[in-house]
Amino acid sequence: MTKPSLPQGTRDFGPDVVRKRNFILSTIKNVFELFGFQPLETPAMENLETLMGKYGDEGDKLIFKILNNGLDNPGKEKQIRDDFEKVLQGKNTKGITERALKYDLTIPFARYVAMNHSQLTFPFKRYQIQPVWRADRPQKGRYREFYQCDADIVGSNSLLNEVELASIYAHVFDQLGINIIIKINSRRILAALAEICGEPGKLTDITIAIDKLDKIGIDKVKDELSQRGLNNDQVAIIEKYLSLTSMKEPLTVYDLLSKAKNIFGNNELAKKGFEEIEFVLDRVQKGTFAKLSADFTLARGLNYYTGMIFEVTATDVKIGSIGGGGRYDDLTGLFGVPNIPGVGISFGVDRIYDVMEELNLFPPDVHIGTQVLFFNLGEKESNVAFGLVQQLRQRNIRCELYHENVKFDKQFKYAEKKNIPYVVIVGSNELEQSTCTIKNLLQGSQQTILQKELINYDF
Repeated sequence: MTKPSLPQGTRDFGPDVVRKRNFILSTIKNVFELFGFQPLETPAMENLETLMGKYGDEGDKLIFKILNNGLDNPGKEKQIRDDFEKVLQGKNTKGITERALKYDLTIPFARYVAMNHSQLTFPFKRYQIQPVWRADRPQKGRYREFYQCDADIVGSNSLLNEVELASIYAHVFDQLGINIIIKINSRRILAALAEICGEPGKLTDITIAIDKLDKIGIDKVKDELSQRGLNNDQVAIIEKYLSLTSMKEPLTVYDLLSKAKNIFGNNELAKKGFEEIEFVLDRVQKGTFAKLSADFTLARGLNYYTGMIFEVTATDVKIGSIGGGGRYDDLTGLFGVPNIPGVGISFGVDRIYDVMEELNLFPPDVHIGTQVLFFNLGEKESNVAFGLVQQLRQRNIRCELYHENVKFDKQFKYAEKKNIPYVVIVGSNELEQSTCTIKNLLQGSQQTILQKELINYDF
């Protein structure tokens, strides 16, 4: 018999892990609701044409394609072989695959808005918490199946939306106890960089290379830029731009902005980008959270971003970004519905989980599922205990009755292994006196009360 295994890059989640994940997810969801966002879900798979061409060449390579049904059709063997030949050549063919697992939540959301825009009330604020899939190389903090938590606002050009999304990041990570930096930049500035290099058509090439700066260093970024067709003078302009963030002299964020502006002169795109950054910085610093930092190396390699972009990193753990997003002012135009602006952010739940594990940030009671275990001490006793269980459940107290009449020791061990803090005992003595004994396993204390008083007991 073959030993059971999991596909690489996927995981099972046991009860303890699920409770911790649910703690993160419920924290994020509650903040989304606090800010007036509505829930949305989209299918696990999308038509392949919905996804392809939306993430850049490198993103397209990471899309999990799904084989069509009926590939064993006896009447179509030759056609299927021909189609497979095309697939092996890197081409897509509807004879083999027409659908794919969704790569992220943003493109499916844009597709939803395009299909339903006439029924939506704008600005439409939605949040979405669902799994996505990428054919990536598994490593720490990077999986092939993982959850995303997105919040998006469509139908508004106001930069107050960016301020709100930055505030959501601050609220969530404050509640989770994670110290963060929210890095911001504008794709308009990057587009301006391509313009002053004299290569506006190479914006994607430039951003893909810049996006790798933290991973491969400046020298390899310069090599990649050269390989993508930029000459030495153009690479030198980009290197000067990237050096802004690595300056060793102590600079305020506004000093940094001033130096950046000097590189671009009167370029209109750059002016617009700097205005966006200053707008968000000014309003955030007047609020209760000051965790924003302008980072001109921030590129966000996805093609659909057009304005402000975000990336969140934990300051106490080296694990990469734990959130990111940005503005995409014509994403629905990809689906034939132009001129619906949007901006959104995403939380990397799996990386957030790893950060909280490493820093021991989960609350001590996160593992508690059942709050009260009723011992099973015989048929009459368990019948009374069962009635008490129902009463407590009416109060939303999570409780259960042990499934069989066995020794105390076995029932105590069950409670300990499941981190159940309270045990209620109804034995023969308690049955005669209409009482019950409550044991607090965390404190090692116990008391006996009347059964009718149990409904009001403060567990």
